Parts: sequence; structure tokens; C-alpha cells
Amino acid sequence: MNYKEVRLAKGKERALQRKHPWIFSGAIASEKHCEEGDIVRIVDSKGEFLAVGHYMSPKASIRVKVLTYLDELIDLSWWKDRIRNAFELRQEIGLTDSIETNAYRLFFGEGDFVPGIVMDWYDGHVVLQAHTLGVHNQRDVILAALKDILGESLKTVYDKSGESLHHEHIQSEFLFGNTPSTTIRENGNSFVVNWVEGQKTGFFLDQRDNRQLVGHFSKGKKVLNAFAYTGGFSVYALNAGAKEVHSVDLSELACRLADENAKLNRASDRHTSEASDVQVFLKSMDRDYDIVILDPPAFAKRRKAVHNAIQAYKRLNASAIKNMRPGSILFTFSCSQNVTPQVFADTLRAAAIEVGRPIQILKELRQPACHPENLYFPEGHYLKGLMLRVL
Repeated sequence: MNYKEVRLAKGKERALQRKHPWIFSGAIASEKHCEEGDIVRIVDSKGEFLAVGHYMSPKASIRVKVLTYLDELIDLSWWKDRIRNAFELRQEIGLTDSIETNAYRLFFGEGDFVPGIVMDWYDGHVVLQAHTLGVHNQRDVILAALKDILGESLKTVYDKSGESLHHEHIQSEFLFGNTPSTTIRENGNSFVVNWVEGQKTGFFLDQRDNRQLVGHFSKGKKVLNAFAYTGGFSVYALNAGAKEVHSVDLSELACRLADENAKLNRASDRHTSEASDVQVFLKSMDRDYDIVILDPPAFAKRRKAVHNAIQAYKRLNASAIKNMRPGSILFTFSCSQNVTPQVFADTLRAAAIEVGRPIQILKELRQPACHPENLYFPEGHYLKGLMLRVL
């Protein structure tokens, strides 16, 4: 292996020995000739091997993301082993052969022990997104591994890295097949997913368990789904027997797709959508909603944005709590990796104090098992939420 070398400063190997997969710039003593996307060997100050990883950039604060703690070649065999392990986990939790659910996260970066890559499965169609140039450089090998493991069940592989990697020469494109959309099932609910035009990989699969929980409480209820996107929570509520569901999103396209999904599930007569700024909508919303769902986009994509994000979460939740009827339920979420569960809970507490209403915590919410969390990587718990009762 002719991998370039990254040498750590004395004493800086301890975080790596605790299996955290990120190496920060302050830990590095030498990184000669390393370029973004290179596979590198990481050694300690004495030259002893520690790990193999992808070099990010000489300007990045996270300088290396670790692929393996063994001195091994990152080749087709290596990728097949990692993807097969991820697939077997999805088999064990009952997703790969489910009649009720045929869409799930197939591979989840650090959670499946390979930083920089996510892959979602939509009934035979895989959407791949690289978050490091190193992963993107190996997409042909990754495609070969997918074909070997998934066989004839694989219909399409769409690389959507053009939206996650900001390089002029990288564009989102089909690597295999050319299907842009399909209809999926999730816990028996139907959705149209378009991975070419939709946000992220096309659908927010990380809310599957929380959508089902919302459905459980929705029978006979009036429901507001704010930041509705294509109406995931709305469809669950409708199919569970909600008497009325309102979907609100700033995007007119998202509202149109939410309407289409309501129609697909034969529930258009109980569903309406509105293209509106959610914060503005909440300030004057009807006070008779039984359930309110707040699932905003990430407000803090970088650490330096955390303070502003906290203020945004506080304003948003305070507006909702102020106008909710006594006894109603609030499902509220943050998908900002840099906002910890404790900080999010403290922010909601501050919002409730500002409004002055009693609040009960009924359940803590998180991402499903197809988005596994690496025990050594607490940042992997990015989706956090609370089910609250407002009195």
C-alpha cells in the first residue's frame, strides 16, 4: 500500500484510541503532500500505525475521517465487507423482506463504521450520497460491491453527491439504471419519492418510527404538520383516521407533493396544504389543533451556528405552545447534529417558561435502527425529539 502518511503530534493519539472516527487539525504534526480525497495511513509521533482514513482538506478543521483501525487495503473486498455487514443489520431488524415497508437507510456513515457515505433503499433503487471526496473517488468500486451484494434486486443507483460535495466537476448522476422516482410503502402507507428532484435523497426515512407514533395518536384528531415537506407525518395521521390534517411548508412544490401523497392514500377530502412561512403561520394559527408536529430543517449545520439555532428553536416552539389548546400534543424535533439532546430539551424548557404554560414530557424521540449510532461517535445521535403534552 502506497498510502500517504499523516503523523499525529505526541499525545494526540488518545482520541483515536477511543475509536472516535474524526481527526482534527490540532492533532496533526505532519501531513506532507496529502491532498483532499487521498487515502492516508495515520501514525503516532513515533511512526506506529494507528488507522487508515480519507484525508479531507488542508483547510478543514476535521482533517481525516477514519475508515479502519487495521492496516489494510481499501479495495473492492473491503467495501463488499462493509456494505454486506450493513445489509445484514437491515435483514436482522426485518426491513429487507417486509411487505409493509420497502424503503430504509441501507448505509449510514459513521453508524455503519464508514464516515462520508449514506445510501438509501427505495424498493430496488439505491440513492448514494458522498460527503467526502474520498468516498466519491471510489464510487465505481462501491457500485460493484452493491451489484454483487444486492444482485438482481438492484434496479437503479443514483449518485446525488452533487448536492453534498461543493466541487464544480461533481454532478449528481445515474451510475446504474435511469429511474428517477417510484412509489414506496412505509408501515403500509404509500408515498411517491423522486430522488432526482427531492430534498436530500428524496424522502426523510429517519422519521419512520416517529411518524408511526404520530399515527397512533391521530384517530379522530385535528392535526397540524408544520415543515411538512411531502407530507410524511400527514399521511400517517390521515391513514390512522385523523378527522382533518393541515400541511404547512414554505415550498409550493412540497405542498403539491403532500397533496399528491394524500390523494395516493385516498385521503384528499381530509387534507389541505398551505405554502407559508411556518413561524408566521404559528403566530395566528387556529387554537383547536389536537396534535402539532414541528420538524424543521437543521438550523445549525456548523458549531458556530448553534447559538442562532437555539434561538430559532425557542421562538418556533414558543409560538406553537402559546397557541395550542389545553391537553393537545406537540411532537417537536431537531435534526441539527451540533444541538445535543440536552441543549434541545433546555431550549424547549426556556420556550415553555417564556409562554408560562405547564408541559409534560411523554416520550423522548430519536432516529430508527436503520440509522444506527456508533457508540464511540455521539454526534451520530443527530435526530432528537420530544413528545409533549401542553396544558
